[in-house]
Amino acid sequence: MSKKLYVGGLSYSTNDDGLRDSFSQAGEVISATVMMDKMTGRSRGFGFVEMADEEAMNRAIEMFDGKELDGRTVRVNEARPLEDRPARTFNKPRFGGDRGGNGGFRRSYDN
Repeated sequence: MSKKLYVGGLSYSTNDDGLRDSFSQAGEVISATVMMDKMTGRSRGFGFVEMADEEAMNRAIEMFDGKELDGRTVRVNEARPLEDRPARTFNKPRFGGDRGGNGGFRRSYDN
């Protein structure tokens, strides 16, 4: 059964192939992905490596956690499953009141 690792503190120059090549020293790598920012296309500084088995995963943690990779000290540990988060809503007024642009205060000019 494959095991997924979180790799944090990556250099912005590290790419998927470089990550795969480095971690293949510890064992069989199934996949290696550096997470990219959608807006800038630049690395977000972390990624995930999927190793073939638990032995390779433990070896990779031992080999790379706290060590230098592409000029940066990286953190490597077993990836945790993504937690459920509440849905984001974008249609709520930020400062209360109505959407009439008056900040929620009803003013009467008839007085």
